[in-house]
Amino acid sequence: MKEKKGGVTTAKGYKATGGAVGIKEGIKDMAIVVSDVPAVAVGAFTTNVVKATSVLRNMEIMEQKQKIKGIVVNSGNANACTGVEGEKANQEMAQELANCLQVGQEQVLTASTGVIGATFPIEKVKNGIRMLFPKIGDSLEDGHLAAEGIMTTDTYSKEVAVEVEIGGKTVTIGGMAKGSGMIHPNMATMLAFITSDVCIKRELLDEILKESIQTSYNMVSVDGDTSTNDTVVVLANGLAGNAEIAEKNADYKTFKEALHYVNTKLAKDLVRDGEGATKFIEVSVAGAKTEQDAKTIAKSVVTSNLVKTAMYGADANWGRVLCAMGYSGVTFDTKKVDIIYHSAKGSIDLMTQGSPIVFDEEKAAEILSEKEITVEIKIQEGKEKAVAWGCDLSHEYVSINGDYRS
Repeated sequence: MKEKKGGVTTAKGYKATGGAVGIKEGIKDMAIVVSDVPAVAVGAFTTNVVKATSVLRNMEIMEQKQKIKGIVVNSGNANACTGVEGEKANQEMAQELANCLQVGQEQVLTASTGVIGATFPIEKVKNGIRMLFPKIGDSLEDGHLAAEGIMTTDTYSKEVAVEVEIGGKTVTIGGMAKGSGMIHPNMATMLAFITSDVCIKRELLDEILKESIQTSYNMVSVDGDTSTNDTVVVLANGLAGNAEIAEKNADYKTFKEALHYVNTKLAKDLVRDGEGATKFIEVSVAGAKTEQDAKTIAKSVVTSNLVKTAMYGADANWGRVLCAMGYSGVTFDTKKVDIIYHSAKGSIDLMTQGSPIVFDEEKAAEILSEKEITVEIKIQEGKEKAVAWGCDLSHEYVSINGDYRS
C-alpha cells in the first residue's frame, strides 16, 4: 500500500468541487462529489435516535441498494429537527443535483452539518448547487475544495489517498472528512466520504465498512456528544478495471486493509482537530479478557473529562485514568494494573502491578507538555487489546461552544 497526496478525486472517475454559496457568511459551505459512472455505495450512520433528514433518506437509499452518481453536502445548517419542511427541503436538495446530473433522485445522496433546529435555507442551497456544478473537476485542488466545503469549526481539511495493487491493476482509495466537536464513539459527529475505483461486490464492501468503523471512527472521542448527522459513505465505481472482488480472497484482504487505513487516518485527524484541542491522546489497553473489554476500558479513559483536563494541564494525575477504568463496567484486578505515559519526550511509569510509583513530577510534566501523548494500560486478564483516540479539553472548547450559533 502506498499513501499519496489527494482526496476524493484521486481515484479514477471522480470529480468534485466546493465553495461558498451563502449559507455561512463568506466561508465555503458546500461540496459536490460526482462519479462518472453509477457507483456501488455503502454507508454507516449515527446511532443517535434523533437523526437528521439527510441521514434518514440516505439510510433508505442504502437499504434499496441503489447505485450512486453524486453526493451534495452543505455546512452551516444541519437540517435536523426541522420537521416536514426540513424533509421537503432535503428532497429538493437531492433533486437539484439529480437534475444537474440528469439522473433520478435516488442516485443522489445528501448530507448536512451545522446548527440543529434552524430553518434550512433551501433556496440558497439549490442556487449553490447550480452555481458549483459547472465547476466540478478531477484535479487534486478540486478535491481539496470539496474537503474545505464540508468544514464547520474544523481548523483544517482532512484528506487522504492510498493506492494498492489488486489483480494486476492499480486500485485507489481517496477520502475526506469533517468533524471537530460533537465527536464521540459509536459513529458520532462527523462526516466522511470515501471514493474508490475498485470493482467489488456490494455485500463485501458493506461488510468491510461495518467492521472497519468499529476500530476507527467508533474509537474516537472529542467531547462525548453523539451527533444527529454522522455519516460515512463509501463509493466504488469499478473503473480501476480489476476483476470483481466477489469472495474473501487475497484481493479482498488487500482492499480491506487499505480501506481501514484510510478510515483510521481520517478518524485520528478528526480528534487531532478537536474543538479547542491542544493535544492528541492515544489510549492503549492490553491484557483484557475480550476485545470488547479492552475497547470499553480504552473508550472510558479517552472520554473522561477529568483525564482530558489533566492532559491539558500537563498533570500526571494517573488516579483519574484508574478511576475511568473502574467505572467502565469491565471487571479487572486492580492489583494487576500498569499505567505508563509516553510522548516524544520519553516515558514514565506511574503504576506497576497496582502499586503507585514515586515519580519525578517535573519529568512527567515535560512528557505531558508534548502535542501527542500515549496512555499505556496493561491489565492481566487475558490477551486482547484495543486503542482509542481523543484529545484534551481546554478553555477554548467552552468558548467555541458557548456561542456556536453565532
